[in-house]
Amino acid sequence: MNFNLLLENLTNPALLFFVLGIIAVYLKSDLEIPPNSSKFISLYLLFSIGFKGGQELSHETLNSEIAWSMLFGISISFLIPLYTFFILKRKLNVFDAGAIAAAYGSVSAVTFVTAVSYLEAQQLNLHGHMVAIMALMESPAIIIGLVLISIFNKEEPTSIKKNSVIKHSLTNGSVLLILGSLVIGYFANAKQAEGIKPFTNDLFKGFLAIFLLDMGITSGRKLKSFFAFGVFPFLFALIIPLVNGCIFAMLSSIVTSDISNRFIFAVLAASASYIAVPAAMKITVPKANPGLFLPMALAVTFPINITIGMPIYFLIVQNF
Repeated sequence: MNFNLLLENLTNPALLFFVLGIIAVYLKSDLEIPPNSSKFISLYLLFSIGFKGGQELSHETLNSEIAWSMLFGISISFLIPLYTFFILKRKLNVFDAGAIAAAYGSVSAVTFVTAVSYLEAQQLNLHGHMVAIMALMESPAIIIGLVLISIFNKEEPTSIKKNSVIKHSLTNGSVLLILGSLVIGYFANAKQAEGIKPFTNDLFKGFLAIFLLDMGITSGRKLKSFFAFGVFPFLFALIIPLVNGCIFAMLSSIVTSDISNRFIFAVLAASASYIAVPAAMKITVPKANPGLFLPMALAVTFPINITIGMPIYFLIVQNF
């Protein structure tokens, strides 16, 4: 059973397109997805997830379980950067430690999208409130990371504009689109939603495969310079997400017994942001090295989660 689940994920076409992207880089192929097309596809995926989540949410009754689930999700994004920062600070400077801690406390929308596809392959549905929880988990980790940098930066007074970063984390394009789509999906009636169902549902897996091809190409390029930083960042990006995912897969049973919700919590805890956090850090902490935290999240943690992580988290929520 364990082997079959792992094999099924390893032969998923979307994952294989990701691998193809990495291979293309190492073969020095001219294969690439035009930047405008890549941006459109990422916007489409966020829109589709948000809209479908809104539709699901419209059929749900808001109750104490959903309220506790939202609190649990936000707590995850506060807790992870707190303890990862002190692990990172042992080997890295304060700026890099804070940025990486924020990235691993925040979430990856693309990993979330892949997790939804994984659930569908298991004949399970995403519950709408989990989309809202994912969006709520983007910002707290960024804020905690910046506060930790401010406290432990002994070299010079930091010039972080906290109001600016809080606003940026809340109005970040990916957060705004997925929340906006969630609200629109919530208010659209079934007949109206049916009209765009071929776009939001039928095309989803094809667009996901092309997007992961692009992610593979980007990852392959980032990996080249990443290993110059030594083995510690690689080991951190490899081990910490799996530890986070397994811990919160088990702890999620405190707030919900639903397998789909518990699996999504595990994936969100294990994922690392390579869109919202890098954008926020570029503005507020220019001393943080994007050549370190970006490859960690994109080129190591992301493929580990979609190959090994997801089958492990799914087995845990099924059996514990």
